[in-house]
This record gives sequence, structure tokens and C-alpha cells, in this order.
Amino acid sequence: MQAYYPLVAALAAYLIGSLSFAVIVSRVMGLNDPRTFGSKNPGATNVLRSGSKGAAIATLLLDAAKGWLPVMLVKWLGQPYGLGEGTVAMVGLAAFLGHLYPVFFKFVGGKGVATALGVLLGMSWILGLATAATWVIMAVFFRFSSLASLTAAVFAPVYYLMGGGVAWFMDKSIMLSLSVMSLFLIYRHAENIGRLAKGTESRLGKKSKPEKHKHVHQHDHDHTQKHKH
Repeated sequence: MQAYYPLVAALAAYLIGSLSFAVIVSRVMGLNDPRTFGSKNPGATNVLRSGSKGAAIATLLLDAAKGWLPVMLVKWLGQPYGLGEGTVAMVGLAAFLGHLYPVFFKFVGGKGVATALGVLLGMSWILGLATAATWVIMAVFFRFSSLASLTAAVFAPVYYLMGGGVAWFMDKSIMLSLSVMSLFLIYRHAENIGRLAKGTESRLGKKSKPEKHKHVHQHDHDHTQKHKH
């Protein structure tokens, strides 16, 4: 039975990760669905485009928490069940993939930046803070959330490799988990990379109107034109 514990932990982590808090928080606060405007990404940055900083902060914290909690639960409670660093790596990756492909939301999720950060903080608060600092520095200087996220994604496994034997004990399963998350983050930002190259990427703090409003305005315009004719 003990051999199944890591799989059970990973499944539980995936289900926790599948809670898309961008959508949940927006519904609770009476805001438009983040999947209908801006980048259409259910994440904190796009929720910010709705104009509600409170909703964006709540989304950021909850998305990070769902990555942090499964990792910490394994660290706190896993030893009697034989759950070690390999399981920590597995549940962290499972929670991250749950955010990207949530079973509760037709497998259409966000890009995973906040959840990945939560996972990193659970694995090592030093690693998490170093990666978060990288994101903040890039965001402040360049005002592109996507560029900040891509930079942090690239540096996270590098930081882990550099800190091995100094700030923490190196573990191959953790390194593999971080590398896979990094690759997924880059993959999920493919469209952003294209927009950055073209100079059409949206900057942080820019408010977007929901598409449905655009459709309503277009319908009203068409209706007016018909009456003129």
C-alpha cells in the first residue's frame, strides 16, 4: 500500500491545482470572467486588467498557495509514509500541471506563474524569494509581465543548481521537476514571445474591456446603420 502513497499525493495535488482561482475570485466578486478579455488567460495579471487590484492580489495569493500547500503537506506529514524529496517534486509538478490543465475547467487553465512560485517557496523559501525577486525586477524595469515570467522561469532551475550544496541539498528529482515547469512556462508564453518580438505585448496595469462589450457595441452600430439605410 505504501507504494501508492506518492501517486495518491500527486493526484490530490493535481486536484488542488485544478482550482482556477482567477475564475472563482472573479465570480465571487462579481467581475467579468478573465477568460473573456485581455489575454484571456485565467491568471492574476489578466484579472488586474479588469481594474480590480483586490481581485488580482487574491488570485495571486490563492494560486501561489495551491502550489505551496501540497509541497508543504508532504514535508510536514509525509515522512511516516515514506514520502521524501521524490514525492515533493512529484506533487509540486502535479499542482502546477493542475493549474495549466484543470479538470474542473475543461482542462483550460492559466500559464502557471503564481502556482510555480508557490511550489518553489514550498521547496525552499530562499529559492522562491530569489525567483520572485527576479520577476519583480524585470516587471518594474520593463513593465511586461510575460517577460518577467519568462526570465524567472529560466533562472529558477539555474538558481537551484547554483545553490546546491550551499543553500540546500541537491536532489535530481527536484531539479527535473523545476526544469519541466520551466519548459512548460516558456511553452505557455509562446504567444507572448511573439507579441514581444512584434512590440504589441500589453504592459502591466493596462485595463482591458471584456470582448462581450465589444460585441454589444458592434451590434448596436450595425443596428444603427440598418436604420439609416
